[in-house]
Amino acid sequence: MNFFVHKSVAERYAKYRPYFHPLVIEKIKAYLNLQESIGFALDVGCGSGQSTVALKEIADLVVGLDISAEMLDFAEKNPGIYYIQAAAERLAIKGNSSALLTTSLAYHWFDPERFFAEARRVLKDGAWLIISNNGFRGQMKKKPEFEQWIRQVYEKEYPTPPRNSAPMTAEFAQQHGFNFPYQEEYQNEVQFTVEELAAYLITQSNVIAATEQGNEKVEDVYHWLITQTRTFFKSEKVTFPFSGFIWYLQKAS
Repeated sequence: MNFFVHKSVAERYAKYRPYFHPLVIEKIKAYLNLQESIGFALDVGCGSGQSTVALKEIADLVVGLDISAEMLDFAEKNPGIYYIQAAAERLAIKGNSSALLTTSLAYHWFDPERFFAEARRVLKDGAWLIISNNGFRGQMKKKPEFEQWIRQVYEKEYPTPPRNSAPMTAEFAQQHGFNFPYQEEYQNEVQFTVEELAAYLITQSNVIAATEQGNEKVEDVYHWLITQTRTFFKSEKVTFPFSGFIWYLQKAS
């Protein structure tokens, strides 16, 4: 089930998702010890293009691919960046053409075996496949009771839809023609007002499942979230911890 084919979802995603992607690009640049730009890079499952724009920092030409035309309609258009509507399991890209393929916040929606076959097809020998994620930890700094609300109220009202949560293993990578030399975890923080927090939460797939694919109105969920969480805000903006991972996989010869 694709949660991101609705125009209203794409618009919310483009407006309200935190822009953490430059942090990931800096880590990629450091690990790969990049001294010059990569010629041609792909960004698969690019959504509204945040990760694609960030990737341009280390590549001369970037193509973002996503199955949702609605998401691509909201993607930022910049020189050297192009977008193609395509599924992760069927990339409309010539084989053996790219030195880098990234995917951010999207791998858990892919068919892993078919995606890895496509990644191996489009990447040059020795090129990198880098999978990253960034997630809301359901915590508010200095307010442990907020996490209790997340677990006991929010997640019960809006449960997380099924997804592929399996960790990457060296065995899986090798079976699909990749080495898996390194992974790292990182943390970042985001400041939200109560309205910004509610706007971010309505971009999550659990809320999308209840609105675009259910019986609730997104406006009602948004106002419910503000009512529920306002008591946790003792100042206009509050800090929320996020955390993520980066998996570095290299195409084997």
